[in-house]
Amino acid sequence: MRITVIGCGRWGSFHAWYSNHIGHDVMLYGRGTSARMRQLMESRSNEYLTLPETVNLTNSLKEAVDFGEVIIISISSQQLRTFVRELNGIDGIENKKILLCMKGLESGSGKRLSTVFHEEIDKVNAAVWVGPGHIQDFLQGIPNCMIISSENTDLTHEMVEIFKSPLIRFYYGSDLLGTEIGAAAKNVIGLAAGMLDGLNYSSLKGALMARGAAELSRLVEALGGDRMTVYGLSHLGDYQATLFSPYSHNRCFGEDFVLNKPFTKLAEGVETVSALMKLSKIANVELPICETVNEIIHNHKDPKEQLLQLFLRSTKSE
Repeated sequence: MRITVIGCGRWGSFHAWYSNHIGHDVMLYGRGTSARMRQLMESRSNEYLTLPETVNLTNSLKEAVDFGEVIIISISSQQLRTFVRELNGIDGIENKKILLCMKGLESGSGKRLSTVFHEEIDKVNAAVWVGPGHIQDFLQGIPNCMIISSENTDLTHEMVEIFKSPLIRFYYGSDLLGTEIGAAAKNVIGLAAGMLDGLNYSSLKGALMARGAAELSRLVEALGGDRMTVYGLSHLGDYQATLFSPYSHNRCFGEDFVLNKPFTKLAEGVETVSALMKLSKIANVELPICETVNEIIHNHKDPKEQLLQLFLRSTKSE
């Protein structure tokens, strides 16, 4: 099939490489003002990979939309609404299948990314592709399992058939709400894990994993999803890659934050935690871990004091 990938960053370039690797015709789009896209145009390489000559590169969004039967969107979650409004002005978009390969929530509203997409383009079905894995591992041929979910069962199954391979085994997601919230929230848990690493409290990551999944399962259930979805690939199944891996941007951000070191790469959990605070109020569900991370990052509270208070607070039933 013809696959268009929107986004020339770490994951966008990987999705272009992967789609080409499994036999599809691929076009990668990035803005002409993007330094990352200019680098790919000049060398076909970035710090992660080299794109084959058979991957087409373009700065024209119309050309990219015209090319693809399936359009993968892999950009910063906070840029999605603005970008989809731009996408909505292009003729033919209503005939495309959309796959959101992103993990996050809109910080200003707390809305899921599929909701943001459908609020701007209501005539097009969109699926989401999330789950564990790091580009560095995939490029070494190390396989993993991921999940595709949508509100349209036929679309979910079609996307799995298009993108499955020996490198990535896909599962069918039946709870889009739980899948999206779980995928976004695991980045916030990753921030907390990095903070614990930076404070030499890594042994508390066991408690973090157990309690993190529990509090997010309550939120998903209160919002109308299946609480057990949190224990699948989109959230708990992604903990190893997010809470322990040296490749995890969110874990690295948390560690560098408490060590007062600069961190220049995208850590989606920073904006996602603000969105989760909004959802906490909407659903009337306490999110102690997320609230603690929010207090540390956005309200500038002392990390050590806040984290010890979180884990050593008065006894509660599990």
